[in-house]
Amino acid sequence: MLRERLGLPGSKNACEQGECGSCTVRLDGVPVCACLVAAGQAEGREVLTVEGLADHARRRESGARGPARTAAGPGDPATGDPPPGDPWTGDSPAGDGGALSPVQRAFLDAGAVQCGFCTPGLLVAADEMLERNPSPTDADIREALSGNLCRCTGYEKILDAVRLAAARQERGRAAPHTTRTTRQGADGPGGPDDPGGPDATGGPDGPDRPNGFDGPREGGR
Repeated sequence: MLRERLGLPGSKNACEQGECGSCTVRLDGVPVCACLVAAGQAEGREVLTVEGLADHARRRESGARGPARTAAGPGDPATGDPPPGDPWTGDSPAGDGGALSPVQRAFLDAGAVQCGFCTPGLLVAADEMLERNPSPTDADIREALSGNLCRCTGYEKILDAVRLAAARQERGRAAPHTTRTTRQGADGPGGPDDPGGPDATGGPDGPDRPNGFDGPREGGR
């Protein structure tokens, strides 16, 4: 139904037994394997697929900060949603379908994608976990993603991506949300002070944060 009738191909049809997590969606907010849910069971209920993550994250954030949020401009006065080009989501200002949620942007920045088959399910599961647990431990991340199999990445980059999304989420809550200025030069976009930019050592968050995260990593390669 999702893929062939509704044109939402992000949820993959893989094991068909609820074992791999490639078809993970949220049903009334709860992650489920779509392959185990009959279409009739979803009647009248809210289904969130990977295609809706950016809009869901934007609504969640505008609700948390209130309708007066002006970090990226006036936004939509009716909903309080920020306009395209929002620095928090990494949305594309061109309106070309390039809008991304924070967890999607983190997966790209951390290099957590290879063939991409499992990625939509991982994104949905990770976003749900960060919504209810904004400051997860490595054990929390592993547990939340334990139902999602990946044949390519070895998982370490996926863990890196979720850590990065959590760190940016925490930084976003701590930062003021009324103004945003961009300094050119070393501290401009892509510089060491840019929240999502690489630093001189190649890490995403500054020279004192190897791999973009505070503290030691589990299971180093």
